[in-house]
Order: sequence, then C-alpha cells, then structure tokens
Amino acid sequence: MSEAAQNAEIISVGTELLLGEILNSNAQFLAQELAGLGISHYYQTVVGDNVRRLQKAIAIACERSSLLIFTGGLGPTPDDLTTATLADFFNTPLIERPEVLQDIAEKLTRRGRSMALSNRKQALLPEGAAILPNPTGTAPGVIWQPQAGLTILTFPGVPSEMKAMWQQTAVPYLRSQGWSQGAIYSRTLRFWGIGESTLAEKASAQIQLKNPTVAPYAGKGEVRLRISTKAATESEALRLIAPVEQQLRDIGGLDCFGADDDTLAAVVGDRLKTSQQTVSVAESCTGGGLGSLLTAIPGSSAYFWGGIISYDNRVKINLLGVDADVLVQQGAVSAEVACQMAVGVRDRLGTTWGLSVTGIAGPDGGTETKPVGLVYIGLASPDSVESFQYQFGTFRGRETVRELSAYTALDLLRRKLILSIATP
Repeated sequence: MSEAAQNAEIISVGTELLLGEILNSNAQFLAQELAGLGISHYYQTVVGDNVRRLQKAIAIACERSSLLIFTGGLGPTPDDLTTATLADFFNTPLIERPEVLQDIAEKLTRRGRSMALSNRKQALLPEGAAILPNPTGTAPGVIWQPQAGLTILTFPGVPSEMKAMWQQTAVPYLRSQGWSQGAIYSRTLRFWGIGESTLAEKASAQIQLKNPTVAPYAGKGEVRLRISTKAATESEALRLIAPVEQQLRDIGGLDCFGADDDTLAAVVGDRLKTSQQTVSVAESCTGGGLGSLLTAIPGSSAYFWGGIISYDNRVKINLLGVDADVLVQQGAVSAEVACQMAVGVRDRLGTTWGLSVTGIAGPDGGTETKPVGLVYIGLASPDSVESFQYQFGTFRGRETVRELSAYTALDLLRRKLILSIATP
C-alpha cells in the first residue's frame, strides 16, 4: 500500500450533529486514534440523515481517501440510513446475517425486551462485508472493501459502543493490514498572558518548519503551540521534538506555563506544594470560581486553605476587613478594595498568599468610568500587596469575563511564585 493511498476520512452521520444538539466527540476520538496509528487523516465530514446528501458525501470521499470511517446511522429507526445507503451506492445487496440477528435477540432478552421488526434491520449487512462486532449494543458495524483500494469501517453513533468496537476489532484489523506505519506524536505547549498573533510572530521560524510541524491554537485567554512529528518510535519522535520544544519555551519565557494536560491550577498547586506555601482566595465577581479551579486538583488541601465569597459589601467589611470608607470613595471594583480583600483573606486564614478578584462581569452594572469587563485582581505576598487591572471587554459575555478573571488570577500567582523562588 503506497503512502498516498493511506488517507483516512471520518464521516459522521446524523442531523442532530448538524443542528448542534450533540457534540461530535466521536470525530475527535477517532482523529486522535488515527494520529496514534500514524494514519494520515485529511478530511472530516458531517452529513444529515438524508440519502442523497450521504451518497454525495460518499462519492466525494471515495475520490480523495482510501479508508472511510462512518459513525452514526446504524440504529433500527427509519432515519438510520448509513448501511443501506452504502450498499446502494456500491450496488451491493443487503443480506440478513443470522448470527447478527441471534446476537441482537440475546441482548434484547437480557434487557427484558422482545425483538421488534425494526431491530431486524440491523442484521442486514452488505454482501461480502465482514461483521465489526458490537460488544455492548445491538448495532454491529462492518469492515468492507467494496472496491480495490477502498476500505470502509462503520460504527454506531453511541460513543461508548464506538470506542469499544474501535479498540477491540478495528485497531487490530488496521494494524494487520499494514495501515499503521509508526505514529504521529505531538507535544503541546500552553501559554497564558500573550496573544496568538504575538506568539506566532515570535515563533515564526518554528511555525515554518516541515518536520516537526508547529501549529498555534487559541482559546479563552490561552494560546497553544502543538509540535507534531511522524516517527517509527516514540523515542525517535521525542528526539525530533525536544530541540523545537526548548526553542519555543525560550521564546515564550514566563508566558509558557506548561505542556499537554497541564493546567494553571495544577501548575500553581505544584509550586505551592514544592515550596511548602499556602494560598487563600477572596472572590466577588467570580463567585467561587477561583476556589473551584484550585480544589479541582487532587491533594489541593495541602496548599489551599479556603476562600471567602464576598459578593456583598457587608461581607467585604465584616469578614475581610475592607475599609467602609474606601468602598464608598473608590467603589467595590477598585485597586484599593482588591488589595484589602487579598490582605484580609491572607491574614484571616493565615496563608502565605492571598488572592482576590473584584470586577464587573455584566451584562449590567457598568458605567462610563467602570465598564463591563473591568476587573481588579489583588495579590498579597507574605510582606506586601499589589493590584492588577484588566479590561476583558463588554463583548465577551458574563461567563467568559468570570473565567478569564479566575484563570488570570492563577497566572499572576504562578508568575510571582516563579520570581520569588528565582530571587529570594
């Protein structure tokens, strides 16, 4: 099999996917699996439950890919069209498979159900196709080569069923047929506090590389650089990735907070734990979101001692010791209040660090001088306190402002922890 022929395409079938009612997690899973097998994957298609449009998608896919992977449309209802449409497209009759019919009947019996006429539909498979067993559900898939140079795999849309079928049958089959040629290995560096375009400019030389490749991605406040290479072994891939990773870390400096599955909360937690320091939080607009991020990390009780959600000014005054006159003169959303909140929670909970957030998340409450999206973050160290002002924008929406506030607070603490260790 030539390298050019080893191209896979994922075709997800279901009107509910097009309407956005269901997240297409199957395509994400299969894309990652194909990369792990070293199978080139250039296209993904989503098509509704419509025979004509599905046939058109099949025709296009056959021209550009030699491995077609279908998910969805294998159920017993009239809108489950995948198997019949494939058979019709390749002018192949459907044959009722008695072993599949028996498997369906046994599974339904174990569930206390009788077989409906519609369930027999799932036992109709294209003539000459091999069964791709479904260990948990009633809908089997097929492994089929309807013409030279083309392989088709079909899976139900239920993610748990699809994943089990993929691991138990599809992966061994693809390996046995020579599809797996090494693997595509990736390393993703994660950045906070720098824009995608700025980072891309700084890393322009690396982004232009052919092997490994470097690609930027941006999310809510975070930028990622994915380094990928295809290699026969993991050790060979790491050898190719390592120097590029180091270059990008050098370019990113403090903006690079981790790699792969690292999170800001986990990185901060590791640094606090290593240095035997603790943190507490005082939150207003984030409403507990900052504390939630910290406590989502197993073992966080070693360094996170607690927090105070001071949504009302009376809580700021009575529990955090914020000066009532400052609240009147400067307002709750101000640098002075952020500092007093951070010091208050640090001192009352007896932690090394105090972290505070106060802001206007919206959609209402903004003024000309203090618009929606204005946030102050206070950070109290053992012997000092400072505040940081951010404008996260009126266009982002309430939840995004809250999320950016919490993650930015964590990033500020991360940077201070690094600098405090570097310059004791």
